[in-house]
Amino acid sequence: MPQGYLSSIEEVAAAREDLGREGRKLVLTNGAFDLLHVGHVRYLREAAALGDCLVVAINGDDSVRELKGEGRPVNGVEDRAEMLCALEFVDRVVVFEDRRATGVIEAIQPHIYTKGGDYTADSLIDEEKALLDRLGIQIEILSLVPGKSTSETLKQMSVGKDAVKKVAVLGSGKGSNAEAMMRASAEGRLGGEVALILTDVPDAGILDHAEAFGVPGIVIDPGTTKKGRLTDAAIKEILDRLQAASIDIVVLAGFMRIVREPLLSAFEGRILNVHPSLLPKYPGLRAVERAIEAGDSVAGCSVHLIDSGMDTGEILRQEEVPVESGDTPEVLQARINDAEHRAYPEVVAELLAAL
Repeated sequence: MPQGYLSSIEEVAAAREDLGREGRKLVLTNGAFDLLHVGHVRYLREAAALGDCLVVAINGDDSVRELKGEGRPVNGVEDRAEMLCALEFVDRVVVFEDRRATGVIEAIQPHIYTKGGDYTADSLIDEEKALLDRLGIQIEILSLVPGKSTSETLKQMSVGKDAVKKVAVLGSGKGSNAEAMMRASAEGRLGGEVALILTDVPDAGILDHAEAFGVPGIVIDPGTTKKGRLTDAAIKEILDRLQAASIDIVVLAGFMRIVREPLLSAFEGRILNVHPSLLPKYPGLRAVERAIEAGDSVAGCSVHLIDSGMDTGEILRQEEVPVESGDTPEVLQARINDAEHRAYPEVVAELLAAL
């Protein structure tokens, strides 16, 4: 088989059958492979060593843009394919236009499927993992070269430039704090720009605010119906989206899912939340109702860093709000929201300035 050339999916599927009859194995991997770097080269060499024919499936330009955001890919699909074909251990390259690789996997049915070490078997997309299991395809998670990624390369390329610092907002609801953050950005009070809105709710009001300010809004499939939870695959997609957009600070604004590793480590000290109580009072749900039920004379909000606990991260600022006679949770919440809208962008601006 001649090495390194662009093939159709049908040609690769036929080659897989030929290899199978000969007792040899076809290895498949996929990705954008934008800005080819040494991390890619070492990964692909390791993948090729697992079998007899390495096929690399690369996303078309439109699907890279959908997955990684505007400005990507840096290199068009023709250039990316040509560079991969030039590697001596890559036997075939195919291009697919779907966001996911499930169609390619099902059509080719490789003997071995590989992904990089930023994945685990559990963080593969659910439909992808189910398909691989159904077809009996061997899954291999290969090591990555620390510090060698497209996102890291782009970040290093921006060093020394007057790059605008970027904020991403995660929310599940109407998005009033997100709107306040984007307004502060538009008015030059944030010291950076809100570059990305992520939500787990397809019809969330936060998306309307994103559209009004011209900020990309993306819906993330949480991967589970369990309240407050995100699957490993969903966490991986959020992290990929944030890194692809070169985000500096992550702001939670009514995001009703628990964020956890590896997201916490990737943005250590740079994930913030605002909570409608004077922490450590009333962490978790129903904070405003609990303040009224306790007969408190003062409520408020806390801007804090996110850690692995429930509203236990370092408190960066608190704003007191009086509880007035006859307050309902809705009335008190509205006054607390006003305090949040003032304090939250100011704290984010201070953190951006410190980076």
